[in-house]
Amino acid sequence: MTNWFCKNLGDALLAGTAIDQIKTLFADAYADSTPPDDLAIFFRHESEGRLHCEVMVYFSPAAAELAHAVDAVSCTPPTPHDLGLLAGSEHARAILFPPL
Repeated sequence: MTNWFCKNLGDALLAGTAIDQIKTLFADAYADSTPPDDLAIFFRHESEGRLHCEVMVYFSPAAAELAHAVDAVSCTPPTPHDLGLLAGSEHARAILFPPL
């Protein structure tokens, strides 16, 4: 599977509970194993010209099962600019966003 998934968590000031739920879901899914290096969940604060920013969460293709569990939708791959790693391998960025 090569589809990325995304979920808008809404206002950044109110997204803490949803972020914690996603982290817990990830931790529970991989409590007894190490996730593959290409499995990652990223986040970014996006405003698109609005006054308040919203938290967008991006699930790599290998995280599809987790994405489905939180009703994330299929999307184009995000640009790596300003993405933070929410959960997954520290190596994921280099694997998923190789230098051109």
